[in-house]
Amino acid sequence: MELTISQLEALPENSYYLFDIRSKTEFNHGAIPHAVHCSKEELLSQPPVEKDKKIIVYCSRGIISLDVAKALQAQGYQAYSLEKGFYSWLILEMGRHETDAYSKQVEFSIQKKFRKDIWCKFAKALNQYDLVKEGDRIAVCISGGKDSMLMAKLFQELKKHNKFHFEVKFLVMDPGYNARNRQMIEENAKNLNIPIEIFESNIFDAVYNIDKSPCYLCARMRRGYLYNFAQQLGCNKIALGHHFDDVIETILMGMLYGAQVQTMMPKLHSTNFAGMELIRPMYLIREEDIIAWRDYNQLHFLQCACKFTDTCTTCNNEENRSKRMETKELIANLKKVNPNVEKNIFRSVENVNLNTIIAYKDGQEKHHFLDFYDKESE
Repeated sequence: MELTISQLEALPENSYYLFDIRSKTEFNHGAIPHAVHCSKEELLSQPPVEKDKKIIVYCSRGIISLDVAKALQAQGYQAYSLEKGFYSWLILEMGRHETDAYSKQVEFSIQKKFRKDIWCKFAKALNQYDLVKEGDRIAVCISGGKDSMLMAKLFQELKKHNKFHFEVKFLVMDPGYNARNRQMIEENAKNLNIPIEIFESNIFDAVYNIDKSPCYLCARMRRGYLYNFAQQLGCNKIALGHHFDDVIETILMGMLYGAQVQTMMPKLHSTNFAGMELIRPMYLIREEDIIAWRDYNQLHFLQCACKFTDTCTTCNNEENRSKRMETKELIANLKKVNPNVEKNIFRSVENVNLNTIIAYKDGQEKHHFLDFYDKESE
């Protein structure tokens, strides 16, 4: 019923079909070589294989895939579930890398192959928005995903070439990860030579039974914990890994779902932690370039480190993910007609003409164009 990774690798390539039944988003974030994406519903309704070949199915942790394999066996197929799922392969794959040589290869790729698309845009954001100053002590916050891991490597590169003194701490908060997710973060940090400091909280347990906007509450709580711990370490800034695509999606989501014009700012003063700032050094870096860097170096990161992934009540349900996914798809469709649409969305919040705005807020004070309309004619 179940196959281990070693048993899978021992099979002749033409003797089986390998199906990944995770979401398309998870599949795009990384998959086992030669795997084909297929939803469990599609696979069970009409398996696209001959019965003389084995069907090997995997999900994230080998839970859902085991039920699928049993159902396929009942239909007469030679079906197996990959024991412990994608993450078992991922942990094994990460352990195969030589840490020092591998880390140097990743660093070299940032300065050479991805210099224009990643390193230069990182440096441009630092300069354009004045994100790093002399004497700063920055907590680089690592969630375990591709964005924050790349940000950590970029800060390491910056330390090698910086023209003034500043300090960096690589901070990982464990909000209640399951053991395997935490191990993956630790393994990636080890392979990339990132000296992380981990502290723990119980945020996942706190939001597990929240029905309304649990992901939003989780994110807010995590940021508060990060500010607090970073401040205890003597840091004056926390760095988050939001990128260009996050920014333009936020702009559109605010307009379409929030009835407001706003953006994700490159830096913010904390309202609850005096003297603390939030900075976003990857503000100008495209997600497609982050993905290209990840895949070029054969890196594998968590898409979602929530311990409930597979039966997730906080991240993977349609209600919580649909708005951002709809916005991504909208931008992708608009780009087919106008290749500059992404840049135009970004620039729209740099070119706001207050003379053409019905109303706007300045802090808590709201202004309406009628307040000034008659005075202008006089």
